Amino acid sequence: MLNSENPFTHIALAGRRNSPELLGPLSMLADFLFQRGYQVSIEAETAAMAPLAGYPSVAAETLGINNDLVVVLGGDGTMLSFARRLAPFDVPLVGINQGRLGFLTDIPQAYMEVLLGDILDGHFVEEKRTMLMAHVQRESGSRPTEALALNDIVINRGSRGGVIDLSIAIDGQFAYSLRADGLIVATPTGSTAYALSAGGPIVSPTLPVFILVPVAPHALTHRPIVIPETATLTITVERGNDVSLHGDAQSQIPLMQGEQVTIRRSLYRTTLLHPSRHDYFSMLRQKLHWTETPERLRVALEEPIL
Repeated sequence: MLNSENPFTHIALAGRRNSPELLGPLSMLADFLFQRGYQVSIEAETAAMAPLAGYPSVAAETLGINNDLVVVLGGDGTMLSFARRLAPFDVPLVGINQGRLGFLTDIPQAYMEVLLGDILDGHFVEEKRTMLMAHVQRESGSRPTEALALNDIVINRGSRGGVIDLSIAIDGQFAYSLRADGLIVATPTGSTAYALSAGGPIVSPTLPVFILVPVAPHALTHRPIVIPETATLTITVERGNDVSLHGDAQSQIPLMQGEQVTIRRSLYRTTLLHPSRHDYFSMLRQKLHWTETPERLRVALEEPIL
């Protein structure tokens, strides 16, 4: 899309934790934005790791209150963390890749000023990504515990447990029982993460669906399935020790036998801004090296993803 009016005035920068390479690009971006006339602030933990004189720091919890845009330097894990924190504020995110694959942080660091400049000039592709909300109802009747996720909600066994038995209902109707190491409930965004490693399909982020992917199922007939994002899942832990629920592999909630987890589409969505030439399948082709012959692989690794 092309916006003739620039909607951004206050821009916050946030970075990957414990990254020794953060200070240089963070300083370059802050100066670049300041010279273009933007009000620039630094997320507090980022500022502590990579202090920059002259730029105020803002706590992560209030990052979305006075900022129109947040630029994240790091990998997909860093982007997931800030996406959950900023979800209630509906503040758009731009990702500068300092990680490995970078499905969410898709702007190469070498081109960050050029491509970010284009975005700030109104030349960008906007994507609204669906999120998941999980509610854990304790048997004791205590207050439910919640987990928000952009990629996936995973229920799996720990290092001390064996296979677990789960019962899955969709919109109140029993669907199937599963004996496995676990179950992944993924958004289209998360289809290129853990779900892909477990044999799930890659799903375009524009599709209104969720993916259920068993992890090492005991019965070979259990296969990934795709359901509407309007569905409500109810998952019961029928049997298992050391069972946990994970949100985006970054939050953990212990589960006891007999407890139920309800998973549905969150009221929040994550807004991602990409360069105007961004194309999802071109990104997949370059990240995953589709159709590449061995002699072209070296060249593909050097091509910028625009």
